[in-house]
Amino acid sequence: MSEILSSEHMEHTVCVATEYAADLIKDNEYVSVNCKRMDADEMKSFISEGEYSLIVDATHPYAYEVSENIKKAVADSEVSYIRLKRDTGASVSDETVRYFASNEECAAALSSLNGNILLTTGTKELGIYAANPEIKDRLYVRIIPNEESLRICVDNGINMKNVIAMQGPFTLEMNEAMIDMYDISCVVSKQCGKNGGFDKKVQSAKNKNIPVFVIGCEDNSEGLSLGETIEKINEISGSKISASPKFNISLIGTGMGSKEVLTLEARKAIDEADIYMGASRLLETFAKGDDKFALYKPEEIIEKLLEIKEKSEKRIIKVAILFSGDASFFSGASGVYEKLMTVIGEGKLCADIRVIPGISSVSYFASKTGKAYSGVEILRIHGRKVNNLIRKIQNTREIFMLVSGDKDVRMLGEMLLEAELENVVITTGVNLSYEDEKIVELSPAECTSFSQNGLIICHIYNSDAISRSASHGMKDERFNRNSTPMTKEEIRDVSICKLGLKEDSVLLDIGAGTGSISIESALLSDDIKVYAIERKDEALQILNENVDMFKLDNIEVVSGEAPEALENIGYATHAFIGG
Repeated sequence: MSEILSSEHMEHTVCVATEYAADLIKDNEYVSVNCKRMDADEMKSFISEGEYSLIVDATHPYAYEVSENIKKAVADSEVSYIRLKRDTGASVSDETVRYFASNEECAAALSSLNGNILLTTGTKELGIYAANPEIKDRLYVRIIPNEESLRICVDNGINMKNVIAMQGPFTLEMNEAMIDMYDISCVVSKQCGKNGGFDKKVQSAKNKNIPVFVIGCEDNSEGLSLGETIEKINEISGSKISASPKFNISLIGTGMGSKEVLTLEARKAIDEADIYMGASRLLETFAKGDDKFALYKPEEIIEKLLEIKEKSEKRIIKVAILFSGDASFFSGASGVYEKLMTVIGEGKLCADIRVIPGISSVSYFASKTGKAYSGVEILRIHGRKVNNLIRKIQNTREIFMLVSGDKDVRMLGEMLLEAELENVVITTGVNLSYEDEKIVELSPAECTSFSQNGLIICHIYNSDAISRSASHGMKDERFNRNSTPMTKEEIRDVSICKLGLKEDSVLLDIGAGTGSISIESALLSDDIKVYAIERKDEALQILNENVDMFKLDNIEVVSGEAPEALENIGYATHAFIGG
């Protein structure tokens, strides 16, 4: 508040209770600092002598006594009073959260708990906790990584192995990882609001079934936001104070693309927006006014918002960032959301973010064709490769697939014909919800000549689908072999069990031979990557034949002798050495 007033060349006085607080006030010709604790009578005299016309109560939400004294001091006077309410985030009413009025009370309560403590309150009050011998050696202190903070830890006798010097913001996963790594039994935090990561601290502790001790109590006080306070000051003083704006950002799923399928919530957010961002075709359909920018990459969006922040005189700016379909379903909205939260956490942008869902293409297409999509696999080859696509179709009766255009439909037809899946039926939806919407049922042969511009989604139906085995355990007869050595099925079963592969493992099959280990491993998950290394030409031929026969894209055959053949492969999680 003081910085805003100073930037507007408005003279004012800041009253603080400690020298530490006084040092935080930036020295300039427009601000005077009064460092003294005062009761109600002293406040009244101070206000009268200074001939102040407006008092802004910016005390801590839990400093009830000080706030009441200020109200008494201005009572029965013509001095205007404004309560500036700090954004500490919503209080959490949960059995895992305990509130304490002071750090001293919190430190005392920690003595009754066993186990390690993650202290995330910073270094200012570290001495209070370090002075308690019952908890000192159990404290794991998370601080910002600077020399002063480290020195305070040293001065308070904190073991350096118990110091976590990292810059936030911290994700839910990172908080949980720290809780696991240091075997934390309790998290201590200030009620620092969402931007300070309070919600993620609480949720991570809740997920790990440990308590959170919070300094502060539930804030039920009334007051005005910073923007509202500035508006009130302008109203009373006749000033025109401007400050860095706050952004209300809506990540909006626009549905299929026509206005008719826009949700009411999305329509309202779009109608109220000051600025629009998104792909050109979405801006053309939905954006109003001149403030629209054809941007959809997170870095470009953030750069533009920071530019607007410096130039705009508005206090509140409503931004609509538009995405096709559902903002939470195969959408770029998640990437934009994460980047925005990082910038907000760093203090570079003041903003609230909400995600508004839209009607997804799958939901709309299913309703138009009468096909249920609950429990049906949904794939996307729009801009990405899908491992073992043909094998998925062989083993699955129904699949919904998002494609990038008619070229993908033609490619799909060719792949199906090559795999002798002529009986598969492909239903395509083109430009759904638009005036030229078209839904067509095609055979694989008809797909090869399909030509249609626009947005496309497919439904693939294989009446002859063969259920995929729930475990490995293939018979030796399933593989081509000749004289090439092969790990027999009994040994193969035991070996794959012992490998303990995970869904995203990277396996080296060294001396792959027929590829039986490689193939059974690759069949466990489409996201497993297998490198089948073989040096003998005859074995390589059989190995490639078997990989092609099983239609496995997640196996890469490498010709050569280990270990030299491994040099260009890079990271791997598991290895099987044949022979």
